[in-house]
Amino acid sequence: MSQTSPTVSVILPVYNRSSTLENAARSVLTQSYADLELIIVDDASTEDLRPIIDKLADPRVHYKKLERNGGASVARNIGLQMSRGAFIAFQDSDDLWLPWKLQMQIDKLNSLPREYGAVVNSKILYGRSADGYGSGMVSVRPAPDALLKPEEDQVQKFLIENRISLQNTLFRRDCYPSLTWFDNVTRANADWAFSSSLAQHTRIYESAEPVLLAFISPDSISKNWRNKTIGLIRILKRNREVFMQYPTEYAWNLWRIGRMLQKAGKQRTGKRFCRHALIRRPQIIRKILARKFH
Repeated sequence: MSQTSPTVSVILPVYNRSSTLENAARSVLTQSYADLELIIVDDASTEDLRPIIDKLADPRVHYKKLERNGGASVARNIGLQMSRGAFIAFQDSDDLWLPWKLQMQIDKLNSLPREYGAVVNSKILYGRSADGYGSGMVSVRPAPDALLKPEEDQVQKFLIENRISLQNTLFRRDCYPSLTWFDNVTRANADWAFSSSLAQHTRIYESAEPVLLAFISPDSISKNWRNKTIGLIRILKRNREVFMQYPTEYAWNLWRIGRMLQKAGKQRTGKRFCRHALIRRPQIIRKILARKFH
């Protein structure tokens, strides 16, 4: 590595996906803002990804292959330890950044008060509708009419909503107390587990302008209900003290866990979680009736 640190460190965890990795990486390397490093962390792939790395032929690329598979959270934390930039960004191995992504987000963060440590732009999502149910559809997230307002309680928002996709967010390096951002146990909802903690340390700005084309892959971890349930349980544990100040939000997430367990075939356990949610906060039934949970 050169002695001069890049402005932006981009971390890309990958497990196999040799068919999409090159395009995902090139969408980073061809950004209009070029002062970056791309750290590709290979999570012990069974496919040989080295030929793809060599084909990129870019000195800004740094490649590390892990000896054992630990999941995307482990790979991202290792990438963070390797990073040198003042800003941190993430890419997934099957998504595409739009060419202006970094420039737009750096300009926005630099224009905001220093209390803002992250800027989230929208993504165009192929393969799932805005409510998370339909397949083979196109949606925009976050929805333009649902952006976070400056006066809103962002801690409350992030405790009950997974509002950050890492790929369409730019972070200041010092937005979080340490460089271990992700829960290594969490294999799904890891971005939510992180953002629910992040919101307690820095302000987060949301913009409707798209910077990413995202795709739901057949092997997407977001389709694994068991892992999603474990991730949400970890969010409750990670924020136990904060949830004492937000009892309604705690009950809401108990309900969600119950519904996820039922989708995963754990009917009895799922019903028990739902019952505890209603006992704690009977008034959440109004929200349940007004909104489809997933």
